[in-house]
Amino acid sequence: MSDALRPMGRTRLYEQVLDRLRAYVAEGGLRSGDRLPPERELAQRLGVSRASVKQAIVVLEVQGLVEVRHGGGTYLVKDSLDAEPVERLVERKRRLPDVLEAREALETKLAELAAERRTDEDLVAMRSALDAMAKEIEAGEDGVEGDRLFHAAVTAAAHSALLAEFMRSIAEQIAESRNESLRQVGRPARSLAQHHAILDAIEGGRGRVAAAAMRRHVRTVAKVRLLDWNPDDEGSGPDASAGSGAAYPG
Repeated sequence: MSDALRPMGRTRLYEQVLDRLRAYVAEGGLRSGDRLPPERELAQRLGVSRASVKQAIVVLEVQGLVEVRHGGGTYLVKDSLDAEPVERLVERKRRLPDVLEAREALETKLAELAAERRTDEDLVAMRSALDAMAKEIEAGEDGVEGDRLFHAAVTAAAHSALLAEFMRSIAEQIAESRNESLRQVGRPARSLAQHHAILDAIEGGRGRVAAAAMRRHVRTVAKVRLLDWNPDDEGSGPDASAGSGAAYPG
């Protein structure tokens, strides 16, 4: 049966709030570290419920664009609020658990094998990757490239052609999970410390310890705001009658 007459999509109200917040930040020249108005004020000025404002803030937080400090307000992490389309986030939320499950299965074994088979050259590559990641973090970045290099070096150190091929086959999905994790507030430094624990075990030839350290790391990667987010949580209140005539906060 044709799906041409499937239900038409609708723009969620919090997506309209996102558009207004993006324009507010751009027109006001706000930068990283600046604070957004309180949720209550935003709701009043936009003519929507706090639930819709809160959901918009959650979407921005999920994408690492703002930091919500409990009792302290919402602050920009980037110089703009160029958020991804919500539907792209929904799709990534759907596939992320499978990717993380595959990563745990594959990378735990790779770390164990790396501890048994690594060469001096492999250890140099892992140390170099962690040095690169540390420099990225010191420069205020998320450490994405250093993270990629480290996991690639662990894979290479396992000297398993087939497992390496499996990792290459899901490289794009792994990159997504890496980016999702490292944009969590405080996560880059924590990941770097976990990488050092993995490297210490591999360097010491302790396979089980390396596997356990990698498992802990991947489970930390799995703790992302995206997986707790409910894209259909619109809340209730005056939103149903709110239209596109709400004014910009500014």
